[in-house]
Formats: sequence, structure tokens, C-alpha cells
Amino acid sequence: MRLDKFLKVSRVIKRRTVANEACDAGRVTINGKLAKASTPVSVGDVIEIRFGQTYTKIEALNVNEKAKKEEAADMYRSL
Repeated sequence: MRLDKFLKVSRVIKRRTVANEACDAGRVTINGKLAKASTPVSVGDVIEIRFGQTYTKIEALNVNEKAKKEEAADMYRSL
């Protein structure tokens, strides 16, 4: 699954366009490497997101194309 779609489906970032912009601005890394919006995400990947002073680090636990609101929190865990 694409990184921007994973961030949107897992509800880490509310909109896919915002996820795209964050990736284009160089604010998102996967496993320590700068990531584009089209970078594939797989189970076990560590994703780091920086928005201003806010820093979020998560691990992908489940990669589903669609997820309900209740299932979205099970797609990742905070580190």
C-alpha cells in the first residue's frame, strides 16, 4: 500500500492530500529513509512524521486497503 494511503486509512493524517504534502515537504521517513507518497508500506515498517514541533513515530502492524474507524487504531502502534 502507498504511504499516503496508509496514513489516511489508519487515520494518522486525516486527508490524503495532507499526507501527500507532508511527504513532498520531506517530513516523513520510513525506516530512517526519506519517503515519497508512493513509497510502499509493509508490516513492521517504522514511520516517522514531523509537523512543526510535533514528532510522531509509529510502527505499521497491519496494512489494509480499507478500515473502519474502530479498526484504524489496530493498524499501527506508537513508539
